[in-house]
Amino acid sequence: MSEILASLRSLMASHSPPLDALVVPSEDYHQSEYVSARDKRREFVSGFTGSAGLALVTKKDARLWTDGRYFLQATQQLSVEWTLMRMGEDPGFDAWVADNLPVEAAIGIDPWCVSVDTAQRWQLTFAKKQQKLVQTETNLVDEVWKSRPPAEINPVVVHPIEFTGCPVAQKLKDLRAKLKNEKTRGIVVTTLDEVAWLYNIRGTDVSYCPVVHAFAIITSNSAFLYVDKKKVSAETNCYMEENGIDVRDYADVSSDVVLLASDQLDSTSEVKGIDTTTGNGTTEAEGNNIDRIWVDPGSCCYALYSKLNSEKVHMQQSPLALAKALKNPVELDGLKKAHVRDGAAVVQYLVWLDKQMQESYGASGYFLEGQSANKKKDLGAIKLTEVTVSDKLEGFRASKEHFRGLSFPTISSVGPNAAIIHYSPHAETCAELNPDSIYLFDSGAQYLDGTTDITRTVHFGNPSTHEKACYTAVLKGHIALGNACFPNGTNGHALDILARIPLWKDGLDYRHGTGHGIGSYLNVHEGPHLISFRPHARNVPLQASMTVTDEPGYYEDGNFGIRLENVLIVKEADTKFNFGDKGYLSFEHITWGCWAIFQVAFVFWPALQRVKTKFFALGTISVVRASEFIQENSLRNYLSQLNL
Repeated sequence: MSEILASLRSLMASHSPPLDALVVPSEDYHQSEYVSARDKRREFVSGFTGSAGLALVTKKDARLWTDGRYFLQATQQLSVEWTLMRMGEDPGFDAWVADNLPVEAAIGIDPWCVSVDTAQRWQLTFAKKQQKLVQTETNLVDEVWKSRPPAEINPVVVHPIEFTGCPVAQKLKDLRAKLKNEKTRGIVVTTLDEVAWLYNIRGTDVSYCPVVHAFAIITSNSAFLYVDKKKVSAETNCYMEENGIDVRDYADVSSDVVLLASDQLDSTSEVKGIDTTTGNGTTEAEGNNIDRIWVDPGSCCYALYSKLNSEKVHMQQSPLALAKALKNPVELDGLKKAHVRDGAAVVQYLVWLDKQMQESYGASGYFLEGQSANKKKDLGAIKLTEVTVSDKLEGFRASKEHFRGLSFPTISSVGPNAAIIHYSPHAETCAELNPDSIYLFDSGAQYLDGTTDITRTVHFGNPSTHEKACYTAVLKGHIALGNACFPNGTNGHALDILARIPLWKDGLDYRHGTGHGIGSYLNVHEGPHLISFRPHARNVPLQASMTVTDEPGYYEDGNFGIRLENVLIVKEADTKFNFGDKGYLSFEHITWGCWAIFQVAFVFWPALQRVKTKFFALGTISVVRASEFIQENSLRNYLSQLNL
């Protein structure tokens, strides 16, 4: 790590102008949460592997900012050369730079890896001391990273209408209507899942996310896809031509944005089924003297924005973000079916794991207790580790129809490791399972008809009174949010408190958000809505046909972690009254892998029939025995208060 920092500082000193600091963000050219191996620059520089963080290298200092999900992980992974900055507790990045770097300091950034919003916010803060952002022509980390992985050539795949539920022509028509309504003549689309959703394509350029490294530009009479053409087969190219999409090289987006700014960008492909002209033969954009370009400041990179005339840019969240979040009936049906298959895999896993814990560790078990209770540990049995059991879970999922891979790295964690919110086990260092410790697994899969995400926390031995109390508080919060009914216009910031109140009553809390959207065979984390204590959760209200997770938790550093997660669909609620004629919303749970799936599971595991009465049935909550892991009286009283 010291050599990497020394090499970077050498490049910073020789840069023109010399740089006082270099910013190394987590994001790629598309501001992605998950990035390809060759885009993990911040991880290469710092050694920190979490998905969120910002690194700063100065002449004598190196600091990493990350949020509460990763405090413990970053503490373990950062070397002595690095200082951890805890977001929400320590000074923020821009404030620290303004206060600690000299007047007129030059702070280097790769403008392709920083969003417009972020760059402008930094510029405003730095200007107070005449500090300035310097856009480097090349990424300095890439010059130091001699073993940087090469770009992969993965095919662009057309996602069938049987899964998308809406043809490209209709999506383009709807988008152009929004462009017209906002008096804009074009939009630059940089977010990978938006490009994939708009054009009904998928790929494997980023692990766990079925997306393609690509940009898109759409105008009133043209549509472009910027991608490595080696990824586009003849069949896919025909599909693009049929839908009026002009395929151009990935790097051409830079020069084409310049042409777009001067209204010289035109397509060689014919727009299918859309009349973009007025009665006198001019386009609608020309006829209305519209000359603004739509850019999403939160996702468009500063490099492309800088090529536009800032006075003619419409800065607003992409209209595709909300359109993608509002699932159509085909997408909703696919998500439900995917979760049934995924739930079956999770139940298979829990039954298998329960049996292994009994046979290998003498655990009391849930399902087959009468056969193997109090059995001593079999010293010759196969060792179960966080990695080997998570591989088994992936195997169960892989046997299901339409499986295409995991939706994120499985969090399979025992005891103290479960306290690391986004823990990622590695075969060489992971822990062995222990019947006397909590086991938490947060996992999901990509299926052609939907994306899944589920978290369960179990204990195969005798949890302490404190562990049971904490689990019960998390479970109460999970139930409270999942059974909420609220008026139209309510945002996720307002709902977040429902999941926390049962924890707050005991003086407990958690440092992550409570819910995020889920893609339709797309990214497992999807906006623009979310349920969170963070202010930006106020920006977008929840709407019917959105998906969102319900996942409160509690974590004690060095001891254990607890989280419960289901995927929900926002639906219209049938209320007795309708105050203010607002209409009310509620949630439909679509996650299985719990009590409700047992009816299906009985077909495969008759032994479950014998222990059915041992479980505390809570709809879609978790596989736990009330006397072992739940404060039963406390939970029963709580449920009675909720009229459940």
